[in-house]
Amino acid sequence: MSIKKTGVDQQLIRDLAGILNDTNLTEIEVELGDLKVRVSRQAPAVHAVAAPQPAYAPAAQPAAAAAGPAAAEMSKNAVASPMVGTAYLAPSPDAKPFIEVGQKVKEGQTLLIIEAMKTMNQIPSPRGGTVTAILFEDAQPVEYGMPLVVIE
Repeated sequence: MSIKKTGVDQQLIRDLAGILNDTNLTEIEVELGDLKVRVSRQAPAVHAVAAPQPAYAPAAQPAAAAAGPAAAEMSKNAVASPMVGTAYLAPSPDAKPFIEVGQKVKEGQTLLIIEAMKTMNQIPSPRGGTVTAILFEDAQPVEYGMPLVVIE
């Protein structure tokens, strides 16, 4: 009996799964030309007595966005992480940040960079507006879909 090869590099999938285990991430995604591979796993169940903590802490948040209707606005205006990696506010440790709270940005302007697999990926603004919150700390690991910046 012959086994038909799928054309997918199984060693790549094994390597990505190994990275998940080594880094304790729950998901990793890679694009190589037309090939797009996403490997994910369920986070292990945690039985704790302490109250649950948020997955991320806002670096800066205006008082107006703290509660009420503004909180609902924040979710629809949030720019989500397009990948798993480490997010940075500036191109280098001694450089000026790409954005600050209160700054006006244009569509396509770089908001931050995410390092994934030793590659620095610029994350552009999906729309013009004013940065009202930065929802991550510089050099913080981020997950796919995690809200990073609020632009109103």
